[in-house]
Amino acid sequence: MGVKADGSPDRRHRQGRTEAEVTKKVQELEAKRDAGKTSKPGRAPTVAEWMQTWLDKVAARKVDPSTMHSTYRPKVQRWIIPGLGHHRLDRLYPEHLDAFYMVLAEEEGLAPNTILQVHRILSRALKVAHQRDLVARNVATLVDAPHGEETETETLTTEEARTLLALAGEQRNGTRWSVALSLGLRQGEALGLRWKYVDLGRGVIRVHWQLKFVAYKHGCADPHACGAKLHRWPCPPDCPKAQRKAGRRHVCQTRCAPRCRRHAKGKCPRLCPPDCTAHARSCPQKKGGWTFTRPKGKRKREAPIPPQLLPALKAHKEAQDAERRAAGEAWQDWGLVWCGPDGAPIRARDDWEAWKDLLRVGGIEADAYRLHDARHTAGTLLGEQGVSIHVIQRILGHAQLSTTRRYVQPTDPLTTDAVGRIGGALWGPPAG
Repeated sequence: MGVKADGSPDRRHRQGRTEAEVTKKVQELEAKRDAGKTSKPGRAPTVAEWMQTWLDKVAARKVDPSTMHSTYRPKVQRWIIPGLGHHRLDRLYPEHLDAFYMVLAEEEGLAPNTILQVHRILSRALKVAHQRDLVARNVATLVDAPHGEETETETLTTEEARTLLALAGEQRNGTRWSVALSLGLRQGEALGLRWKYVDLGRGVIRVHWQLKFVAYKHGCADPHACGAKLHRWPCPPDCPKAQRKAGRRHVCQTRCAPRCRRHAKGKCPRLCPPDCTAHARSCPQKKGGWTFTRPKGKRKREAPIPPQLLPALKAHKEAQDAERRAAGEAWQDWGLVWCGPDGAPIRARDDWEAWKDLLRVGGIEADAYRLHDARHTAGTLLGEQGVSIHVIQRILGHAQLSTTRRYVQPTDPLTTDAVGRIGGALWGPPAG
């Protein structure tokens, strides 16, 4: 069949009940060899083994850390490994995937978009396995991808946007929303924008970085021993400390008894597994935390600042400089345009809550618009002003023009005007 990686001959064996059956199997194997579709010699890993390898050594180098933490790992560990992990990689067939997706939809009740995400993650992992000759084909390409529901996007009206901008002008970080609604920066790009990338003289913002909070990881040799003092074992009913501290939560080094009623509201502290490697936050050599990364798609761009916004940004910088002087040594000098009162980065959750508060103060239902809808609004407002779709693409930083087209939503005035034009072309101007 060829030569192995160590230089030894790659010999394959086939068995059968008759000589004709063996001959047929050998011919099929030779045909695969000639077509370059044979898998590597040796036992193929299971789906579970390969998915873990792919996550740790392949996807981790390409996928954004926050996306890895929030999407890839949870989908793999919660759905793919329990549902398909026991299959050998080279014995995974399209029928297995069909049955798996049906279970996710009918028994687990997952939304179509979630199942589509699971399928795409699995397909990417199998694609790499195919490229490395671990399997003869990517079976995910032989299955119809689950149909995802198109996410409806909402955009603020011009009147709503103006209302929010007027209210934002009275807030400490109000220019955060002015930039969001006019230039459409992503949340991470806005929270990671630093003054050295803002040229108030030229009136330009250089969007070169975004700020993400990456989950902490141990940097030590023995994560389990490092977090030993923080391992959580809820106490059993006979724990003397629990009896002394009745009504208060207590944690000791003994596992909680089944059906524990000792803890308040029936919520026992989450148990640590026997081989727990969590609690990386306390590791002296921990990795992660606040990290500057390149924008989505690795695309750096420049965005011109609307002239009307320049005075507000200059005033914001002066106010922040005063805060820095007042804070003295307590100031955390990240150089961020929008930060906390002590200069520290703003967490994404706090930023989201500030957006919801702004909507409520403006008399808008808090659930009416997502934070990301401010970005959609910027694209739509630019389109309403007659800005070229290609220019909007550059301002928003999209890699594909098709993405920009989804962002720029035709509004009622635009569609009404368009219909009026076609009506005039067909029937002439309306009477009266």
